[in-house]
Amino acid sequence: MTTNLATYSVVLTYSAMAVYVIAFIAFALDMAKRAGNVTAASDAAATPAAGAERTVATVQGGTVVLEQVAVTDERAGRRGTKFERVGMAMTILALVLHVASVVLRGIAADRVPWGNMFEFSLTGTALITLIFLLVQFWQNLKFLGVFITGLTIILLGIATVNYWVPVVPLQPALQSYWLVIHVFVAIAGTGFFALGAGLAVAQLVQTYRQGRTASGKLRFMETLPDADRLEVLTYRVLLVGFVLWTFTLIAGAIWAERAWGRYWGWDTKEVWTFIIWVVYAGYIHARATRGWRGARSSWLALIGFAAVMFNFSVVNVFFKGLHSYSGL
Repeated sequence: MTTNLATYSVVLTYSAMAVYVIAFIAFALDMAKRAGNVTAASDAAATPAAGAERTVATVQGGTVVLEQVAVTDERAGRRGTKFERVGMAMTILALVLHVASVVLRGIAADRVPWGNMFEFSLTGTALITLIFLLVQFWQNLKFLGVFITGLTIILLGIATVNYWVPVVPLQPALQSYWLVIHVFVAIAGTGFFALGAGLAVAQLVQTYRQGRTASGKLRFMETLPDADRLEVLTYRVLLVGFVLWTFTLIAGAIWAERAWGRYWGWDTKEVWTFIIWVVYAGYIHARATRGWRGARSSWLALIGFAAVMFNFSVVNVFFKGLHSYSGL
């Protein structure tokens, strides 16, 4: 029975990946459509006969002159296209399949499904996607669909090819309620860090585009918030991730005292968790007190996410220590 459930979980994982690919393609087509809409709007503005007209009064040498000018809907490029709607629908469907695979893996293991690298990857990518969808109720960040679905596909692909292991009992040190609390909050923090990284990339591209005199390239970026707004969104998202990561660091120390009789032992995993905390603390401090704005703050945010990915993909797998729970 356990073997069958684990097999069904893998099948659902592959099904979710296939739907994520469809969502990724839809979001990519949405970007292309946005660029086309912006170009069409620009052409309509340049050609008076292309759209409706309105009367504008101007003063020339003390004389009021009435002129007919073309009217364009500046919000047209900001509306979601049908590809965006397809991408969101496919992302939701993929997440349903994804969560089902996580649940089946947990039932098969008779515990929370994050006891090794495969399970951590499976649950982590599901939570990243869930956070992306939930954040839409706060702010329209659907333009990050390409980044989030692409990241999920890559991480799930690596997990299924390189990290898959059969269901096995937990190691003694992991048989604690802190596994539920500590690891879940760490995954949630990683989800917000991933979202912040996507916003930081968008902010860098927007800054590059706005700094160029010619605006013929990257026209779809005109449908996104400007660089300043993207920077503010990045800061807010990463602030939430930082709070969660701070709790992760504290909870890990408490768990370490329970499991090994000390709060800190300079284990590789502990050190890298602290390094990540320092990088994001530096980002928040530099932006809030040192006036770091623009590309510098975004690059620092991306350095932090690179540290998160290194901690996840390299430290967990290749470094030996008390936290060697990859199962590989």
